[in-house]
Amino acid sequence: MKLNKTIICSIFIVMFHLVGLYGFLNSDLEKLFIALVPFHLLLMLSLLVISTNDFSFKMRAFAIIVYLAGFFIEVIGVNSGLIFGSYTYGEALGFKLFSTPLLIGVNWLILVYCTGVFLERFKIKSALIFCLIGALVLLSLDFLIEPIAIRFDYWSWAGGKIPLQNYLGWYLFSFLLFWIFRGLDFQKQNKAAIVLLFAQVGFFLALNFWAL
Repeated sequence: MKLNKTIICSIFIVMFHLVGLYGFLNSDLEKLFIALVPFHLLLMLSLLVISTNDFSFKMRAFAIIVYLAGFFIEVIGVNSGLIFGSYTYGEALGFKLFSTPLLIGVNWLILVYCTGVFLERFKIKSALIFCLIGALVLLSLDFLIEPIAIRFDYWSWAGGKIPLQNYLGWYLFSFLLFWIFRGLDFQKQNKAAIVLLFAQVGFFLALNFWAL
């Protein structure tokens, strides 16, 4: 098998998720691996950049728009409680500005890009249907992420309960981000992004099954 950058990036994605899973499930290593979460996010973003063949203006515009939108919706949300409910960020996601981790925008970007690339393979003609399904996929992933995020100090909810408002806000905001993804014309084929999407699903499924 000839190794190209897509295969190499995919191998690294799977490997680091497996290592991360081992660390999160090992009580002796848990604190260390929580501290490594910001570096993991940046590494995954770097692997997506390396594996893509599109560095066009529209691709860069998509990345910047989604990052900024993701960051500032969280700034508004965490400081007002009006969008997702009342929550606060812990230390796992690193440096914060306005009580919001700078890397949360990276997280939104990775999730939307990987999910969007995956859905492109189904050649959905309707932009509305595409965005509705994309938002549903991200909402499903949020159900997996929430218990883990609370357990490992990503964020916490007032009163210890996740409000229905969170899921509604997550779905509507995801829909808007997929509308941006669908509306901008850039290359949307990246097998490593699909590998990353399924690696994240497997990672959070495993943690939900074994760690909680």
